[in-house]
Amino acid sequence: MLSTGALRAHLLAARLSGPVATSREESLRSYRLFAARDPRVTLGLDPEWHWGERDLLRLMADKCGVSDDPRHVSGPDVIDPERTLAGLDAFAARLGEVAARQGAVLLGTGHPHRLLGFYAALADALSAAGCPVLTPAQGSSVDITTRFGVRTYNLDYVRGVALVREPGVPAAGSAPGAHSHSPLPVRVALGVAAGDCGRVPDLVIGDHGWVCGAGQLGIEAVGLADTDDPALFVGEAEGRVAVAVPLDDAVRSDYYRPLTRYVLNRACLSQ
Repeated sequence: MLSTGALRAHLLAARLSGPVATSREESLRSYRLFAARDPRVTLGLDPEWHWGERDLLRLMADKCGVSDDPRHVSGPDVIDPERTLAGLDAFAARLGEVAARQGAVLLGTGHPHRLLGFYAALADALSAAGCPVLTPAQGSSVDITTRFGVRTYNLDYVRGVALVREPGVPAAGSAPGAHSHSPLPVRVALGVAAGDCGRVPDLVIGDHGWVCGAGQLGIEAVGLADTDDPALFVGEAEGRVAVAVPLDDAVRSDYYRPLTRYVLNRACLSQ
């Protein structure tokens, strides 16, 4: 089993925690947009409380370990590795709980190029433990607003993990999928799961709109989030996201493998 100390060292060496690639400027811009309720940053969450920029900065300092000094406006942002470790432990506990009761799960990512392998390993382990890994609405079209206007994406599943593909991109032999923050794919998937399949997931696992969109609908959701993704941490603070793990969500895909081993061991799901 990967020790906590070894994982902490990996988090810092891979820049998953500590000084990360996400800049302070990016994070502060996201807090400003979230305070203005910009849907590009709320990710499907409709906050119940008022969140000003200073409120968000204090929250993110508490949840992630970023500086709470509003005068700190440039340079790399920082994630406390102890908070990442605590988040991974809580994340693993939720996986263990759903596996123990063989609950249904839905996994989805807006970062397929980076995080597909991480989620796919979880899907394999949960399936082996007897959890139905749901794949509702495969092939459905989803209209998502982008900076280029409204574009139609296709909902697909790779190794049990939902993602969206760009228009005109064939599934076979193509890139893993498109980067997306939208909550619309999970809404489509959950709508079909509730209607046609008759079973909604007991737990949604993912990032971005997959977590916030599910949490907003009252479904237990856990996920990973960077310092410029305040919506997941707001959702956690308000009780609609079960666990938000602070880490850089866009490093090399192989850097997440030690996290996979750690989480599966902690959840007693190692194969």
